[in-house]
Amino acid sequence: MKFNGLRLERVRASPQFDGRHFCNTGVTLNLDLVAGVRLLPELLLNGYKRRPKQSLPLVRPHEAWLRPAGTGLRTTWLGHSTVLIELDGRKILTDPVFSARASPFSFAGPKRFHPTPATLTELPPLDAVVLSHDHYDHLCASTIAGIARMPGVPIITALGVGARLERMGVPPYRIYELDWGETCDLQGLRFIATPSQHSSGRGVADQDATLWSSWVIQSDSHRVFFSGDTGLTEHFCDIGEMYGPFDIVIIEIGAFHPNYAAFHLGPDNALKAFNKLGGGTLLPVHWGTFDLALHAWYEPPETLVRLATEQGVRVITPSLGEVIEPSQVDGPTCWWRNLELGVPHMP
Repeated sequence: MKFNGLRLERVRASPQFDGRHFCNTGVTLNLDLVAGVRLLPELLLNGYKRRPKQSLPLVRPHEAWLRPAGTGLRTTWLGHSTVLIELDGRKILTDPVFSARASPFSFAGPKRFHPTPATLTELPPLDAVVLSHDHYDHLCASTIAGIARMPGVPIITALGVGARLERMGVPPYRIYELDWGETCDLQGLRFIATPSQHSSGRGVADQDATLWSSWVIQSDSHRVFFSGDTGLTEHFCDIGEMYGPFDIVIIEIGAFHPNYAAFHLGPDNALKAFNKLGGGTLLPVHWGTFDLALHAWYEPPETLVRLATEQGVRVITPSLGEVIEPSQVDGPTCWWRNLELGVPHMP
């Protein structure tokens, strides 16, 4: 990954950049060969659970989007880490992936379990897009090309990712790249790049060439946290103290395994991260759309709800495309249990 001009200067000056790559704070992430071999039995024997056996229920959100949000805060989970956040009249889209696969190829790679509840062109007019990092299941070239055709929509992302966006057709003046701790004020909102623990790259030669980030989004009356992809880090305590309390905490829970817990939270660590951030209402994402791990497709929310119930944590689990105002939702709906997939019912 080659940078030039001001972007190169900023990358070199970043405390997260070691001269060759971006780095996490106090931890080195890698998967060794032995650990990979140990995963093979699960990979070969658990495949039948990793994809749903029938169509997932979708809610068409279009009519609900026409009505204003009574509380000023509304969310629509569109699959994986793509969420339409409505914040005091402004509309922010996170990690938009609308393609059929999370892959550089149209014929191979992780394929969606379900269509998107709305197409990119059916979305209401956007005020901003937030991108956490450049992995294929979070940064989709065809989706970005579509957003580039939307007049004036700014994209706020982590340092270095802007170079990729420019190659995908986004004009430079619409790209805002932030290092951890930096802020950007747009459309009456404040976007703050906050630390996460993950990695980046879209090929063998560009690993960790760009930064990854979690995000805080603030309006005059609401605060939202979006984790992107991350492992558990003590940075969450600092984020909660500096920018909380949050009205909603959007946290990834899927694509986890003990061998790569440093990369992804999973349900147990998602709750620990949530508590470090100061609590509130937890909206789990990064599950139910792509087969990216060895667990059953429904295991992340099922485990999360069980643990959250035991710990007294407020979790909401809307259906795909369901438009909700978080403060008006009583609790998890556990809609996946209604599918005939042999999921044990837990009261």
